[in-house]
Amino acid sequence: MLIARDGTWLHEGKPIRRHAMVNLFASILRRDADQHYYLVTPVEKVRIRVEDCPFIANQMEVNASGRDQVIVFTTNTGESVTADKEHPIIVDLSAAGAEPHPMVHVRRGLHALITRAVFYRLVDLCEANTQECDGSVGVWSSQQFFVFGGSGGTE
Repeated sequence: MLIARDGTWLHEGKPIRRHAMVNLFASILRRDADQHYYLVTPVEKVRIRVEDCPFIANQMEVNASGRDQVIVFTTNTGESVTADKEHPIIVDLSAAGAEPHPMVHVRRGLHALITRAVFYRLVDLCEANTQECDGSVGVWSSQQFFVFGGSGGTE
């Protein structure tokens, strides 16, 4: 089984078309300490391949503004994730010349890749981190400041 970079779940090379089946698999997905992904039931543990992130954050809702702003993402499996201390926004800019790699932590070491359209909306919310005066930029959500280009750390 494979989860493609675009969020498509594949079994034996063919897309799983039943959304309910994808949601079921997503609910038993975990990433272990060995950094591999597994589907885990009470009787079975099956390793699967994930090309990038197992989920896609394809929608975003923004409430309030400034420090009071709250950003809620919705994934391709219908999960809602509020960006906060336990669910940081991570924008990796480490690869020279590469495009930003924006993600949000969903649960248990699993991340959702933020789609380009949602990322552009997120960039529109960027502001300078006036608390640190270090020239960093990012966004506020749930009283946390998420630095773009950081490792998911908050203020």
